[in-house]
Amino acid sequence: MEGSFNVSMGSGAIDDSSKFDDDGRPKRTGTVLTTSAHIITAVIGSGVLSLAWATAQLGWIAGPVALIAFSAITWFASILLADCYRAPDGSRSYTYMDAVRAHLGGRKVQLCGLAQYSNLFGVTIGYAITTSISMVAIKRSNCFHRKGHDAGCHESNNPFIIIFGVMQILLSQIPNFHKLSFLSIIAAAMSFAYSFIGLGLSIAKIAKDGVSANTSLTGTIVGKDVSSRDKMWNTFSALGDIAFAYAFSIVLIEIQDTLKSHPPENKSMKKATFTGISVSTIFYLLCGLLGYAAFGNKAPGNFLTGFGFYEPFWLIDFANVCIVIHLVGAYQVFCQPIFGFVEGWSRQKWPESKFITKEYMINLSHLGLFNFNFYRLVWRTLYVVFTTILAMLFPFFNDFVGFIGAASFWPLTVYFPIQMYIAQAKIPKYSFTWIWLNILSFVCLIISLLAAAGSVRGLIKSLQEFEPFQSRS
Repeated sequence: MEGSFNVSMGSGAIDDSSKFDDDGRPKRTGTVLTTSAHIITAVIGSGVLSLAWATAQLGWIAGPVALIAFSAITWFASILLADCYRAPDGSRSYTYMDAVRAHLGGRKVQLCGLAQYSNLFGVTIGYAITTSISMVAIKRSNCFHRKGHDAGCHESNNPFIIIFGVMQILLSQIPNFHKLSFLSIIAAAMSFAYSFIGLGLSIAKIAKDGVSANTSLTGTIVGKDVSSRDKMWNTFSALGDIAFAYAFSIVLIEIQDTLKSHPPENKSMKKATFTGISVSTIFYLLCGLLGYAAFGNKAPGNFLTGFGFYEPFWLIDFANVCIVIHLVGAYQVFCQPIFGFVEGWSRQKWPESKFITKEYMINLSHLGLFNFNFYRLVWRTLYVVFTTILAMLFPFFNDFVGFIGAASFWPLTVYFPIQMYIAQAKIPKYSFTWIWLNILSFVCLIISLLAAAGSVRGLIKSLQEFEPFQSRS
């Protein structure tokens, strides 16, 4: 099904080639810069600051190797996926599912849709929770500054999840991905800001105390505090964290659909992908390794919300404000494909319904014209309300998101891009290229299954340790 991001056009509008693309939709204006911003916004989330914990589980050798390996695999698969934006007949794919339909077809389309939209749905809920954690961290940081580091300073996440939901209801009325460039650029700038703050604080701690003696080549050491079973499961969870950090392929086609036709979209997308993944990997390595050097095997899950640092409290506050702004934008990057899919399906199902199809132009003075649609208002508001309620009911939903991310890394980031490329390039079965591509896919499947198993165990532990109305920092 065609995930539609366009607005209604009057008869004869597609004849004006200066305003519309070859598919009759408003001319795309995306560039390598705006697309790179979309990618960085999608890739670098607040999870970048949890990579110190992941590195602590893997150690000085396996930690950076895992980060670089996932980066290389994601970059390679993303290049293959970028070449699949155009169908064999030259038509555009507006969504990931459209690309799978054009190149593979059959039941694989349904499997792709199930994996993609389940992941997107889970990510939006996880972002609501993560944003509230950063909001809570700001209040707790001020509390610790006033009352001391041993004070309880507990806060409920729920009021902050509601605040986040209200912001998203407003932002969700932005009609489509093409109107989000400004939000992605701001969000990408925020991700750089809090990443630099995390790096700076780690460097300051190392300069003051030196590299933590509690580090090793293999990470956390089995002993009285960590059993061999815990070590194994934590290692799997760490792989899941890293895999999820790179799982941006679910929105790559939608991002690519914002690019101008000239130069060809796949060439621009490859440049943007290289830029986005390179920048992300550098930050991942720096945050992971410097964070591990600063805290050792006791590295917190997130040293800006888990209080690896307490002072200067105002800098911690500012970093968490940057996280909030970033995730406000990232939420939209991940939910827009869901909005587009449902709205495109609805227009096809009920093409005569004015409630669903009619667009109203509202003049917002200096902001220009705004496309308003009643169905978009109702459906997107209900979606945000639903995800907000789930975030409040399940404050440990991050473990669900980790599971979904681990489970979807293989099909969406590796399997479908490889299979579409094989079909597009007509690679002979059992040829050398066919064999090594499928070996790569199989290895990534095993890693995803192990990471998913680690996330399931984390979910079970969260259920056992769950205490309502307490901050999940």
